[in-house]
Amino acid sequence: MARLRFTADFDYRPTPMSTIAYKEGMELTVRRECADEAVAKGKAVEIDPPRKAAKVDEAEEDADAGRG
Repeated sequence: MARLRFTADFDYRPTPMSTIAYKEGMELTVRRECADEAVAKGKAVEIDPPRKAAKVDEAEEDADAGRG
């Protein structure tokens, strides 16, 4: 799997009977085969995955609630 930003419309054909259309500007995770093909054709660039939100420690949250 790879994270891509599509720079142009791109049609990926995983099988001869199916097509997945990606539109310019979309950012999402796709299969490696799709990523390799799109990047090779200049239709996408590989990007880093989005950062996960920081977890709030429950103990820290409880301590903050007691302050006032």
